[in-house]
Amino acid sequence: MLADHLPILRLRLRTDRLELRLPSTFDEVADLADTAAAGVHDPDFMPFSIPWTEGGPEATARSVAIWYHRAIGRWDAQDWSFPFVVFHEGRAIGVQGLHAKWFAVTREVGSGSWIGQAHQGKGIGTEMRAAVLHLAFAELGAEYATSGSFVGNHASAAISRRLGYRPDGIKHAVVQDERRAEERWRLTRDDWEAHRRHDVTVDGLDPDVLEMLGLD
Repeated sequence: MLADHLPILRLRLRTDRLELRLPSTFDEVADLADTAAAGVHDPDFMPFSIPWTEGGPEATARSVAIWYHRAIGRWDAQDWSFPFVVFHEGRAIGVQGLHAKWFAVTREVGSGSWIGQAHQGKGIGTEMRAAVLHLAFAELGAEYATSGSFVGNHASAAISRRLGYRPDGIKHAVVQDERRAEERWRLTRDDWEAHRRHDVTVDGLDPDVLEMLGLD
């Protein structure tokens, strides 16, 4: 089995409504690409620093498929990015990423996400980020988590506040040849503990997975 060689394929995060894991088949990657092609955000507001949704549905779907394979193909124990696919009622509805550099030393993770428009406004965005925060703090021993959202991305900022993040400054990026202001957010272990609202179950976090995360 491929999971014998890539142990991260065994890792599962479960909440009341969601399962977060890596896809086990190409059809699941295709399902995720179809979700993205159906729409991720208002076309008048680009929420991503890399505008991967700007080329229309077909280009967006292809971008998702290529991104997933690239994320796995560049895996590095000291600079990893976990592309969790979010499954709801058996369908791939979005991505909740968790990433870190030299995590064993820094004990800091970052996150990023997207979710299909048909599934927005239902609390799923909060629940899926809560799942990876549980993995980071409760299972991996993180001390800090960071996130970012462009000014005007009210939904993302609201999730950060709801989960206990505090403002952590502003940085600027160039997106589609325009300067954009990004609000930075930081979550401490104490603030995470104080704002926990979701039960999360973690399966498959064995020594082989920890080794792939630089925690052997």
